[in-house]
Amino acid sequence: MTSWNLIQKARALLEKERGTVQKPWGGRISICLLYPNTYHVGMSNLGFQTIYQRFNAEDDVVCERAFLPDPEDLQEYQKTKTPLLSLESQKPLSEFDLVAFSISFENDFLNILTLMELGRIPMESDLRGEKDPLILAGGVAVFINPEPLTPFFDLFILGEGEEVVEEFLRVYRQYRTRKEVLLKRLSQVEGVYVPKFYDVTYEEDGTIKAMEPRVGVNRTVRRRWVSTLDQFPTQSSLFTKETELKQMAMVEVNRGCPRGCRFCAACFVYYPFRNRSLSLLDSLIAQALDQEGRIGLSGTALSDFPHLFSLCEQILSRQGGLALASLRIDAITPSLIGALKKGGVQSVAIAPEAGSERLRNMIKKGYTEREILSAVQTLIEHHLLQIKSYFLIGLPSETDEDVKAILTLSKKIEHEILSKRVADKKHWKLVLSINPFVPKPATPFQWVPFEEVNALKRKLKLLRHGIRGEKHMELIHDLPKWAYIQALLSRGDRRVGRMLMAAHQYQGNWEQALRRSSLNPDFFVYRWRRLDETFPWDFIDHGIPKEKLKEEYFIAMKEAGIKIDQ
Repeated sequence: MTSWNLIQKARALLEKERGTVQKPWGGRISICLLYPNTYHVGMSNLGFQTIYQRFNAEDDVVCERAFLPDPEDLQEYQKTKTPLLSLESQKPLSEFDLVAFSISFENDFLNILTLMELGRIPMESDLRGEKDPLILAGGVAVFINPEPLTPFFDLFILGEGEEVVEEFLRVYRQYRTRKEVLLKRLSQVEGVYVPKFYDVTYEEDGTIKAMEPRVGVNRTVRRRWVSTLDQFPTQSSLFTKETELKQMAMVEVNRGCPRGCRFCAACFVYYPFRNRSLSLLDSLIAQALDQEGRIGLSGTALSDFPHLFSLCEQILSRQGGLALASLRIDAITPSLIGALKKGGVQSVAIAPEAGSERLRNMIKKGYTEREILSAVQTLIEHHLLQIKSYFLIGLPSETDEDVKAILTLSKKIEHEILSKRVADKKHWKLVLSINPFVPKPATPFQWVPFEEVNALKRKLKLLRHGIRGEKHMELIHDLPKWAYIQALLSRGDRRVGRMLMAAHQYQGNWEQALRRSSLNPDFFVYRWRRLDETFPWDFIDHGIPKEKLKEEYFIAMKEAGIKIDQ
């Protein structure tokens, strides 16, 4: 049974889109690309759009999309027993040859199982047969550490996906009718990880003893990365008002980061740092302004693009508007901020990350208080009085004094604003975005634990109390209990997949699922890791040797005053 209401809603969404690719199915490889969150969120993801565009560039491929239904649509699916439908042709997931997930965030993992269940696809890979679609996944959350998802997927694409698509499809075309042979051949493609070909054994203490590949399978999987970004222009290809980034065309400027902040996964898993050429970006911007009047510049180190100001001027010269996510504090110059103001930017996000200089040095952020306040002064002088400031709590060696330093720094920012003769300063607002620190794989902090949830709650209470009565200051934060789950899913091994399945069975009630688990989740979250420990993600070659990460870890712990036996 198929709900006519759901079909009508899909067609209504398509009518509002520009750039949709619709092809007849006859004789083509059919792929459903899923984003494990709502249409509103997923359509704002540039990586998702890029892979959709890349698959559809192949003549013999038809790639359609599906998303997590909105709550009211989810009820309609369940009430009418309609299988999950693709957006473009409203076909059930089970009719596709391949089902590919684009996964950016660990907290979307649970939605993956919901989508599989709605799609009438057996969740566990060993329960699927020859007639079921091949289930694969890519995206940054996956190539950091795919292990908690291994029970559910046939294979993973580790790394940047643009370059691997052609090789993947070449093998698929040749061996698609023989699943076991197909998987074996795909495992030889650089960046493709087939978990069933690896056997994991454990020590008595629960740590990994070994991860052994089957005969003919590589011991390590080298993550893919695009050496020359200009080969694959990355910009918005789908446009609709039904997204978070409505009336904006996104253009990716760079990948990787030269800074080496020790807490930042993007810095290490997107290594090395690469910029697109200014000439290509000028061309992409000209095309994008034919679609929308505002350009959103994106990149993991946007402020480190050497021609950022020139790029902004190019957009302004074409009467385009500007938007960007955040700015490095040392990139905030009068000329750049003046250009952003002309481009319609009303607010700016900065990321001191820690209130005390001691902690900023420890995480290799390195800004002095003077530099931060000088940047704020530049923003104020250009009448950018809506400022968001990102901070982490729960960093190694953090004390209450370090937490209070967030308040001290914020109140100094407030003083900078109030002390200037700015006519509209009564409209100023400082948003403190506070996030519990989650130690990520493939970073120098992969050995450290996540801080206890109760300690994080106490620190948030201290911060909330500290800004009480400040009518122009607002505090927003992630809930520590969800940061705990993120730490579990990002740092866990394949046994955590059982916890994920239990959370799905208990309809998202993680507390109940973890309480009934035979494994203690704290083992993955709260434990200091041994220097010689084998991590679940060690089989991935991220491009930076583990020994190099260890050197940075030693330096950080020395600066934190924490003794580590080497």
